[in-house]
Amino acid sequence: MQTSFLRPSGRPATRPIRRARGIRAALVAATGAAALALTGCASAEPIELDSDTVVVDVRTPGEYAAGHLDGAVNLDLTSGQLAAEVPALDPEDEYVVYCKSGNRSAQATQIMEQAGLEVTDAGSMQQAADATGLPIVQ
Repeated sequence: MQTSFLRPSGRPATRPIRRARGIRAALVAATGAAALALTGCASAEPIELDSDTVVVDVRTPGEYAAGHLDGAVNLDLTSGQLAAEVPALDPEDEYVVYCKSGNRSAQATQIMEQAGLEVTDAGSMQQAADATGLPIVQ
């Protein structure tokens, strides 16, 4: 479908409406995908926990005290506690990391993977609870 309009010069021109809508839809889809990637959201895949899995909450101690996954260890990313503790973490263990929104867990995952640890980014606390089946406790 084409629509006519006048250019500033007064000459008629046409533009393909359908193509513009297609481009707009592609931009909206790309923007949504980029927003999802920037938030660090983990996949909705189930995460299996075993005896060698350590669940790590990288939020602040105050956030942790307000509610956390049952059995999670608190290693605050923003205070530098996580970076200080990484060398002491057992490389034989598997780690599942979460935070409030998924941003800090993505950063923590990168730090831990650079240290050679096996890490799963579980995203936000709710995503981690859904993926692991662990309850949120205070």
